[in-house]
Amino acid sequence: MSPLRRLGSLLGNRARIAGEPHSQNGASSFHIVWEMPSTPLMEVSATLEVLQPPSVGRLYFFALQVSFASDRRARGGGHLGLQWNPRFPGATAANWGGYAPGDAGGGVLAGSPSALRSSRNDPNTRDFSWRVGRRYRLRVAPSPDAPAGVHGWRGTITDLDSESETVVRDLYTQGEYLTAPMVWTEAFARCEHPTVAVRWSDFRAADESGAEVRPARVRVNYQARADGGCDNTSLIVDELGLVQATSTQRQIPQGAIVTVPSRGTRTPSS
Repeated sequence: MSPLRRLGSLLGNRARIAGEPHSQNGASSFHIVWEMPSTPLMEVSATLEVLQPPSVGRLYFFALQVSFASDRRARGGGHLGLQWNPRFPGATAANWGGYAPGDAGGGVLAGSPSALRSSRNDPNTRDFSWRVGRRYRLRVAPSPDAPAGVHGWRGTITDLDSESETVVRDLYTQGEYLTAPMVWTEAFARCEHPTVAVRWSDFRAADESGAEVRPARVRVNYQARADGGCDNTSLIVDELGLVQATSTQRQIPQGAIVTVPSRGTRTPSS
């Protein structure tokens, strides 16, 4: 191997713990994939708590993701969550948006108007004043107001401390049920920017019969360095849930299967 190629190989193997993510969308993303049977689901929810908020003027997105399907055919997917978004008042926002499948062009899914104001006139991203340390339940379930010929999926955010529920909007799809739930963090920030941490807990779903389904285990996925991800993102397990943290030493390796802490299930008053 030539000295130049050897140098390139050494540089390519160095951990990326500083600098901008070189991913296609400019973010370093990492995911908590629910280990569940591929049973059609009619409702999915998870609880999110921002423990350490961002301190830089960059976009961070913490979301529950679902895929839409019918007749075992993919019908796109959507993501519901909270954003630290400097383009919005107080840098706080909520987003419920999604995409059609590739064979249908992969465009942005249409949806209902939102009762929430959007300072940027963005149909998916709306003004939403979330607070650090409060627990928010993100929930996707059928909408009672879908137009004829489509399936409407309603995204709601419930502040579990005040028990106040907010409807973000409905998404319209050809998907008759939900599948493949996961939660994730996208950090559109430099790898060395100050640590941001969120806790996920209380993963729930309901099947077509209405029976509750809970994942006992999850799979850890980090965006690969080759795909532009930072090497200093990590999942951390505590007694209350699963913490995703940026700019920290990685504690749990790629692909690990992790047991969901049972104490992560809490009532609103607990």
